[in-house]
Amino acid sequence: MARGERWKILEQTADALSLPPELAPGTPVLELYGSGQLRMENHRGIIAYGSEEISVSGGKLLVRIQGEGLELRSMSADALFITGSIKSIQLE
Repeated sequence: MARGERWKILEQTADALSLPPELAPGTPVLELYGSGQLRMENHRGIIAYGSEEISVSGGKLLVRIQGEGLELRSMSADALFITGSIKSIQLE
């Protein structure tokens, strides 16, 4: 079974059980530490990267981080860490 199929089954199961969104598998989790550090779990990859804006796929959401001196410090299959002067985070 492909990874996408597994996520779809897990999402449908979470919906059927009426789990809160933060417990649903694959839901992006954002942790902001002050205005200088952001950690995101359950990302689906970087869409756009620059020192003033980084866009990250969160599955059904696009997470747009804007600021100055933004830098992707680390990234794994499940989480990423961004530093810099974070001015705004938009969910689309």
